[in-house]
Amino acid sequence: MDAITEQQIRISFVNCSKSEAKRLSLPKDLPEQPWEDLDFLGWRDPGAPDRAYLVTERDGALVGVTLRLATRQRGYLHRGMCSLCLTTHPGSGVSLMTARRAGKAGRDNNSVGVYICSDLDCSLYVRGRKTPAGGRLEETLTVEEQIERTTAKLSDFLDKVTRRSITADSGAE
Repeated sequence: MDAITEQQIRISFVNCSKSEAKRLSLPKDLPEQPWEDLDFLGWRDPGAPDRAYLVTERDGALVGVTLRLATRQRGYLHRGMCSLCLTTHPGSGVSLMTARRAGKAGRDNNSVGVYICSDLDCSLYVRGRKTPAGGRLEETLTVEEQIERTTAKLSDFLDKVTRRSITADSGAE
């Protein structure tokens, strides 16, 4: 991922208002991010522990989504697996995060969820730049293939967030 600015981040959000995007808390270490190792920039809001944000490049444009963490977290002895990077973590290392859908669907309170690394450092785990407590499972895929899988799973999630509406005959997802 290329380095991005505060202004680029704020205008990238697709599932919140412009005023909400203007007020959200950005990472204090934005210039020091390991951009070359990131498939997306993800961070938690230090002032609101139930909020997180994710920004990535998609089809040549930045797409940002606001996320909410589930209020009930898993117990310490439980292990969870991130749906994006397939990293396993003990305790609360994986969280259910929900994103309000973009557009009318979001205004109608429709959302979509994903289990994701609570620290949103999926890119660093896949590349071996960060090690989760308990280590990562060995895979036969190359790092490049794992990166492709992670970005494809992220793209699938963003497709669900940005889909314009849910048709009545489509049923549950």
